Amino acid sequence: MTSAIPAPYREATLEIEGMTCASCVARVEKRLEKVEGVSASVNLATESARVQVSADVDDARLVAAVAEAGYTARVRPVPHASSADSHLHDERGTGDAHGPHDSDEQGGHQHDAEDIPGHTRLATRLIVSAALALPVVVLGMVPAWQFAGWQWVSLVLATPIVFWGGWPFHRAAFAAARHGAATMDTLITLGTMAAYLWSVWALFFGNAGQIGLRHDVVLFGPVHDSTALVYFEVAAAVTVFLLLGRYIEQRSRRRAGAALRSLMDLGAKDVELESGRRIPVDRLRVDDTFIVRPGETIATDGIVAEGRAAVDASMLTGESVPIEVGTGGEVTGGTVAVDGRLLVRAVSVGADTRLAHIARLVEDAQAGKSRVQRLADRISGIFVPIVVVLAILTLLAWVALGQPLASGFTAAVAVLIIACPCALGLATPVAILVGTGRGAQLGVLITGPEAIESANRIDTVLIDKTGTLTTGAMTVREVVVARDDRRGDVLRVASALEGRSEHPIARAIASFGVSSGAATTAVAVDDFRSHAGRGVTGIVDGVHAFAGSPAFAVEQVAALPADLERALERADGSSLVVVGWADASGAPVARAVFAVGDDVREGASAAVASLREQGIDVVLLTGDGTGAARAVAARVGIDEVVAGVLPEGKLAEVERRRAAGRRVAMVGDGVNDAAALAAADLGIAMGGGTDAAMHASDITLVRNDPESIVTALRLARRTMRTIRGNLFWAFGYNVAAIPLAASGLLNPMIAGLAMAFSSVFVVLNSLRLRSVR
Repeated sequence: MTSAIPAPYREATLEIEGMTCASCVARVEKRLEKVEGVSASVNLATESARVQVSADVDDARLVAAVAEAGYTARVRPVPHASSADSHLHDERGTGDAHGPHDSDEQGGHQHDAEDIPGHTRLATRLIVSAALALPVVVLGMVPAWQFAGWQWVSLVLATPIVFWGGWPFHRAAFAAARHGAATMDTLITLGTMAAYLWSVWALFFGNAGQIGLRHDVVLFGPVHDSTALVYFEVAAAVTVFLLLGRYIEQRSRRRAGAALRSLMDLGAKDVELESGRRIPVDRLRVDDTFIVRPGETIATDGIVAEGRAAVDASMLTGESVPIEVGTGGEVTGGTVAVDGRLLVRAVSVGADTRLAHIARLVEDAQAGKSRVQRLADRISGIFVPIVVVLAILTLLAWVALGQPLASGFTAAVAVLIIACPCALGLATPVAILVGTGRGAQLGVLITGPEAIESANRIDTVLIDKTGTLTTGAMTVREVVVARDDRRGDVLRVASALEGRSEHPIARAIASFGVSSGAATTAVAVDDFRSHAGRGVTGIVDGVHAFAGSPAFAVEQVAALPADLERALERADGSSLVVVGWADASGAPVARAVFAVGDDVREGASAAVASLREQGIDVVLLTGDGTGAARAVAARVGIDEVVAGVLPEGKLAEVERRRAAGRRVAMVGDGVNDAAALAAADLGIAMGGGTDAAMHASDITLVRNDPESIVTALRLARRTMRTIRGNLFWAFGYNVAAIPLAASGLLNPMIAGLAMAFSSVFVVLNSLRLRSVR
C-alpha cells in the first residue's frame, strides 16, 4: 500500500477548557495565530477552536500555544471522508480503519453540560463555598452574635472560600495579567484578596486577634483603630455571589454545543449493504450500494439505483409532505423512506454528507455571530486600572500629608473594597435569572445575555411557514364531490383506502372520514397497492378504487369531471388528492377532490400585526412552494415572501440582510432552519420543533404560539433595560463612594455595607421583571 502525499495544510479542532468571556477567545486566537502556518477561529459557545494547520505543525505545538494563553486544550482532528478512503474498503471488518474517536468527530462534543467535569467542579465550588460563607457573613455583620474568638473561626471558614472557591477567578485574572489585560476576574481577585489579606494582617499583627473583640461600627469618619477590623465576610460573600453568576452563565453557554449533537443524531447508526450484510454507517464508502426499507433512515447521500419511494425530507426542507424519488433520483442522509424499497448508491459519506455540511454551517454561524463583550467586562477594562491607581495614590497622599501609615492603608483598602464588583457581578445574572424565570411562566425560554442584548434592536423578523405560522399537521381543508356522487360514499371509500397508507396526507383523509362519521364501520379493502409518491389503489367492497395526485388520477381515468377540474384550478396551495372508483361498467371514474394542508396557527395574524406596529419588517421564509407560501402569507398579513429555499438559502438570506445593516431575528422549528437560526442576530425556535432548531436558537417558544414571538421580544428588551439600570447603579454606588473612602471618611467596613446595599438594590430592581405581562 502506497502512502498518501501530504496536503499543504490540514484541519483540526481543539477542545478548549477555561474560556469565560470574549477576551479569552481573542487571547486564544492571537496566541494560536502566532504559530507560523496556523489560522484559527475560536468558538466560545462550543468551547472549541477550528484551525487550519501547515503540514509541518504538529498537534503538540497547538496545545502548547493554547497553554501559553493560560488554557488547556485537546486536539480532535476533523474527519475527511471521501472516495480517497476506498482503499480501506476491504478492511472495514477489522475495525482498524478508524480511530477510537470516530463518533466524537462526527458528532462534536458527546456530553451535556451536567456531564462535563469542569461544570461539575464549578457547582461543587459554589455549594461548598455558600455553606461556609453563611456563618462568616452572619458573624461579620451581626455584632450581637460575635462570640469570643469569632474572628478566628471566620478566618478558618473564609480561607477555603477565597482560595479554593475563588480559584477560577484568580486563575483567569492571572492569565489576563500576563497579557496586560484587566477583566471582571481582575476586579474580583483584587477585591477579595484585599479584604482577606488585610483581615489576616489585622489578626496576626494588629489588634483584631484579641479574644472577646467585637466590631465597633463607625459609619462615617476616621477609623481610630483600623487594625482591629476584619473583612472576611466581604471576601466570602463576593466569592459566592460571583460563583453563582458564573455557574448560571456557563450552564446556558454550554447548551449551544448541543445543536451539533442533535444534528448528527439524525443520521442512521448502521446500514444494510446490497449483499445483505449490515455494517456501522461510519464504515460505508463511496459507491457502496445499500438497501433502504420503508420507515428506515437513509444512511448517507446517494443516488437511487433501483426502486421508488416517498421520502420524508422534513429535516431538510421543513415541509411535512414527503417527496417522490425513483431510479436516478438523489436522496439525502438523515431523511426517511415513508414507503417503498430503495437501492441506493452512496455518493458522499462521513464529513462530506449534506447533514454534516449543515452541522458545520451551524457551528460556523455560531462562531461568526456577533458576540458583544459583556458591558461589565468592557467597563472593567478601564475601571480596574483607575481604581488601582486611585488606591495607590490614596496611600501615598496620606503618607505625604504626614498621617499614620495604618490610616493611609485603611483608606486605600476602603477604595478597593468599595469598588469590589459584588453588585456588578449580580447585575447581569440576577436580571437574567428573574427575566428567564418570568419567561418560562409565559412560555418563553431565553438562553442568556447574548439573546437579550440581540433582541434589543431587532428590526426584521424572518418567519418559517410550516410548524411556525402553521401547525405542521396535515388536515382536510375542503372536499369537492362530483355532481352525481354522494359525499358519504366518497368519504367512506376514501377513508377505507387511505387508511391502509402511512403517508401523512393519507392519514389526514382517513382521520377526516372517521371524524365525519362516514367511516364508522369496517370496510373491506383487498389487493391494496401503494404507488410510491403518487397514490394508492385497491378493491373496496368489491369495486376497484384509487386515491392520489391529480397526475395519478389522469392515469386512472380518461378525463376528470368539469366540476372537479375547476376545483383543481382554484387550488390555494393545498395538496390535492383525487378519489374515484369504477362505475357499473368497470370503468374508473373520478368522484371527488380533497384539498389537504396545514392550518394557520391561532394568533399568527395578531402576532404579525403587532410586530408591524412596532416598526419591524416581517418576511415569510420557507422551503415550500411559492403558491402555498403566498396563500399563508396573505392569510396572516405578510407582504414579503421568500419561498422554495433550502437550508443554505435560508442562511444566505439571513446573512444578506445582516450585511445590509439589518438586525435580523429568525423564527423556525426544523433542522432546515438550524443554520439560519444560529446565524441570525436572534434565533427563535418553536418548542414543538426539532432539538437541533431549539439548541441553535437563542429563544425557544414552549407554547408554539406565534404571539409568543412578540412576548419574547418585549421581555428581552425589558430585561436588557433592567441589566443596564443594574450596571449603572452598581457602578454609581461604588464610584460615588470612592472619594469618601479615599478621604478617610468611609472605613472599609462601611464600604462593605455600601457594596452590600448596592447588591440589594440590584436584586430588588431585577425582581420588577416578574410584573412583565
